[in-house]
Amino acid sequence: MKITLSSKDKKALELHHSKVRDVRESDRIKAVLLSSENWSVSQISQALRKHETTILRHLRDFQKTQKLKPENGVSKSYLSSEQTDELTGYLLGITYVHVHHIV
Repeated sequence: MKITLSSKDKKALELHHSKVRDVRESDRIKAVLLSSENWSVSQISQALRKHETTILRHLRDFQKTQKLKPENGVSKSYLSSEQTDELTGYLLGITYVHVHHIV
């Protein structure tokens, strides 16, 4: 999979890469930049120590939506807001000291 970048886009990505703190986002940027420099998926995979399918997913994500940041830590709650409030109140009101109380 080949990514084509204009020189302006490439410079912008390189600048963004120099400021990024998240290693996962940094790896995504490097994968895109290396692909634009005619590196194969296998070469990028080896250089970044990531599985080839991961590199392919990063490149596809970038091609489709310009995605660079990983999405993690966010999931949809199964509780309604009332249930969440009730559970929070319960947990704040009761602190178990011994395991046998929990069991």
